[in-house]
Amino acid sequence: MADREQDEMIIDTSNMSEGKRAALEVAEASRQSQWKFPSFGSEMFMGNFRPELLHPFPVQPPEDKAEGDLHLKRIKQFLADHLDPDEVDRTRTIPDEVIEGLAKLGVFALKVPKEYGGLGLSQVNYNRIMMMIASYCGSTTVLASAHQSIGVPQPLKLFGTEEQKKKYFPRFVKGEISAFALTEPGVGSDPAQMQTHAERSEDGTFYLLNGAKQWCTNSPIADVLVVMAKTKPKMVNGRERPQVTAFIVEKTMPGVEVVQRCDFMGLNAMQNGNLKFTDVKVPVENRIGDEGRGLKLALDTLNVGRLTLPAAGTGMAKQCLSIVRRWGNEREQWGQPIGQHEAGRAKIADIAATTFAMEAVTMLTSRYADLKEIDIRLEAAMAKYFCSESGWRIVDETLQMRGGRGYEKADSLRARGETPYPVERMMRDARINTIIEGTSEIMRLFLAREAMDPHLKRASNLLKKSTPAGLKVKTAFSLLGFYSHWYPKQWLGVLVPAVPKDAGELAPHFRYVSKTSHRLARSLLHAMAKYGPALDKRQIVLGHLMDIGTELFAMSAVCSYALSRGGAVEGLPPAELADLFCRQAARRIAGHFSALRKNDNRAINALAKRVSAGDARWLEEGIMWIGPED
Repeated sequence: MADREQDEMIIDTSNMSEGKRAALEVAEASRQSQWKFPSFGSEMFMGNFRPELLHPFPVQPPEDKAEGDLHLKRIKQFLADHLDPDEVDRTRTIPDEVIEGLAKLGVFALKVPKEYGGLGLSQVNYNRIMMMIASYCGSTTVLASAHQSIGVPQPLKLFGTEEQKKKYFPRFVKGEISAFALTEPGVGSDPAQMQTHAERSEDGTFYLLNGAKQWCTNSPIADVLVVMAKTKPKMVNGRERPQVTAFIVEKTMPGVEVVQRCDFMGLNAMQNGNLKFTDVKVPVENRIGDEGRGLKLALDTLNVGRLTLPAAGTGMAKQCLSIVRRWGNEREQWGQPIGQHEAGRAKIADIAATTFAMEAVTMLTSRYADLKEIDIRLEAAMAKYFCSESGWRIVDETLQMRGGRGYEKADSLRARGETPYPVERMMRDARINTIIEGTSEIMRLFLAREAMDPHLKRASNLLKKSTPAGLKVKTAFSLLGFYSHWYPKQWLGVLVPAVPKDAGELAPHFRYVSKTSHRLARSLLHAMAKYGPALDKRQIVLGHLMDIGTELFAMSAVCSYALSRGGAVEGLPPAELADLFCRQAARRIAGHFSALRKNDNRAINALAKRVSAGDARWLEEGIMWIGPED
């Protein structure tokens, strides 16, 4: 069944170049083709706002929260006593004794099931811990999260054999560290171009692994790696289709070499390196899953693994909120604290409202992952996209609020007796979040592909040139029957918006999301009809549509979250934070809809094409040239 689903392409590739066709076929074969559970995001993009999928908010069970509180307290105290994040940043090193101490606390076995000796924490508790660590030290967060969000523990938990689990899980309990190796020097988001390959031996007992991997977090200090490599291609419809397979590779295996530890703008103590594999003998029992299922494994792992980034971004945003609140009261200019000037108030209010929305999205998607009753591929991608972009903006606003002190290193502030708020370090650390585990641009394309899936499935037989005429006619009538009901609903549905009965003062925002989801669904269909197969090239248009959907998801999450937190906090009511966020989000959405109608996309494309061709090289005159001349 899995192979048959994998082989069925719903997108016509007959007119594509060989490279594009190969890339698309590999990507399509790797994605999850069936929707076994409901998806709030998928329904929303189809104009069906279903508040019951997130309201009442799926709160963390009290006993699970109590377990998380215990571990949070222990880890927080240990880090406060033993880790200086500014020293870590300065020396590019997390001390061995800190790593050993974290191992004793079970930090490298947070996601290892309890039956194998691990802590077996829920996704909510895991993300609460990552959120807390990220608010203090980004490099330490990366060490722990890369190991188990995308490293060996997560794919092993999802796809590993019992023998593999018994062999490796106990090693992580003892403190061994893992890494994930997918990216290559010439391969970013296009796995069809992967060069690393594994050839199976004639006796079938091992694979011979050769190739190179780039930017593998934890790899210089890792004990075990998950390595993606091409294996024997598979014939599909008379053509060879590349197959990517996942392997567990021991660092001690002959032929494994760390050729460089990379040095980046931020996360200075991150152990990120480039690897080389030369005739590495990998036992066949170290293969994870079947041959050709490696990218599916990677995508399924990332669906949950990328939830760490929203948690980390939220932790950093909370720290920023704390800094601007305190600094806004402390620093006086023109006779009053800067937090009382309207410009300062605007920043504080925006940071507070957005941070609350980030927490709502993080907690919602984390709980979805625990419940396993929602297909989270869209929600996880929107959470990563929303929180990484929002987190970067919050750090930028925080630095601006701090002025020159925001640009100054914490050690320099400390040297003259000032509070060493590490905003400069936080900005360097945060910048990578819109790039790793899917750039914001790739996230928009991923969201677009999944959002259009219901339409593409219905129309696939009509779009393919190879479809028999009779089937095309049948498909055309089927489409006519579906859209004759669906399309009018997207106009008339605004008259009966779906609003939870207990929405209270937030009812207008639920009503807005319900109505706007219909408009979004219409706009997506209009774009598909207007551009046809070329829509994938209209990335500006798709970006606006996906931004609208992401904002609507965040609005829904924050309203439900606010209602669930209403009686649990003292001081500012959560509904006020949700209200401001939704007001601001609605204005951003209006801007995106406007840009779909009135834009400069043609001029942008034409001008960029000429600049890339060198027609504006005169504008580069007067500089000191860096790198080879072209």
